[in-house]
Amino acid sequence: MKIIHTALLIVTLLVIGSEAQATRVKDLAAVKGVRGNQLVGYGLVVGLNGTGDGNKSAFTTQGLTNMLKSVGMSVNGNDLKVKNVAGVLVTATLPPFIKAGQPLDVTLSSLGDASSLQGGTLVATQLKGLDEETYAIAQGPVSIGGFKASGAVADGSQDNHLTVARIPAGATVEKEVPVSFAGKNEITLSLNSPDFTTVSRLSQAINTFLGGNAARAKDGATVVVSVPNRYRQQEIALLAELENLEVSPDAISKVVIDERTGTIVMGENVRISELALSHGPLSIQVTNDPNQPPGKDLVGKVLTDDMVRKMTDDIAAKSGKSKSNKLVKLTPGVTLGELVRALNSVGAAPRDLIAIFQAIKAAGAMQAELSII
Repeated sequence: MKIIHTALLIVTLLVIGSEAQATRVKDLAAVKGVRGNQLVGYGLVVGLNGTGDGNKSAFTTQGLTNMLKSVGMSVNGNDLKVKNVAGVLVTATLPPFIKAGQPLDVTLSSLGDASSLQGGTLVATQLKGLDEETYAIAQGPVSIGGFKASGAVADGSQDNHLTVARIPAGATVEKEVPVSFAGKNEITLSLNSPDFTTVSRLSQAINTFLGGNAARAKDGATVVVSVPNRYRQQEIALLAELENLEVSPDAISKVVIDERTGTIVMGENVRISELALSHGPLSIQVTNDPNQPPGKDLVGKVLTDDMVRKMTDDIAAKSGKSKSNKLVKLTPGVTLGELVRALNSVGAAPRDLIAIFQAIKAAGAMQAELSII
């Protein structure tokens, strides 16, 4: 009975661990046809306090001339010499399913030599898609979220960026992008991170839920789902059901290193093979030596600081060396996390870890992809 209870406990822990790693389909994949569309337009920000574009920005003068003509004023562009106007590029993203009359957030970026957009107001600007159709109109007071100190006691400090601004809900949608799933025979799901194992699990989960073989994996990132008869004219209900299914995603073993900041991110499945490495005062040995001190039975387990300290103490005692020699000795199959923990215990810096990882990968002893950003 004790053996049975132990087995049941192990199975329960495995199930709990599996469920903890499960992720909703809506967080793993996107539905084909559901996407945002980028909008762009050229506009003028007026009302600046002498911080606008100079006379060298011809596009600002031309834009101001055209704007004044559109309101019934005839002016000569050569006579316009104002510093309270700035030419800006206005951008926004049109979300899927948004309807005419709903608001959009817009971002303004200075195109000329304006020093600040603070206190300005964007004049009505058409936002167009790549098809040259106008989908929204933007207008309103801008917000830069920062300031620049001035005056006798000012030190010239500033927060944020003075030539990029936003207008929350500053645009109104004028034209919709039609997206409809009514009458569709198939729905396509695309993984955000392509993976053959994950896409296979996704199709299996959908088939288990719907019954039969409604879902089929088309490639490493795409699952095509045939709409069952019971969901005809209820495709949105089907999508709502599918996106809340849970799937355990898989991924390749990978180590990501940011050399600029010394940041290292690694997956849990990264393993180290047998090797010997020397880096300055550090010495690393990963070996099946039968004289390995207590600790070789720790493969696959998370090393605590006490475990690492005992291992290094035992190594130093056997070799007659002090811990100042910075010797790290582990068994093959240890995780990279355990190696990092051991190296940190003997004072390895992030830069040392980066150099060590690169050398281990070059030697073919790291079963993982190494990515340097």
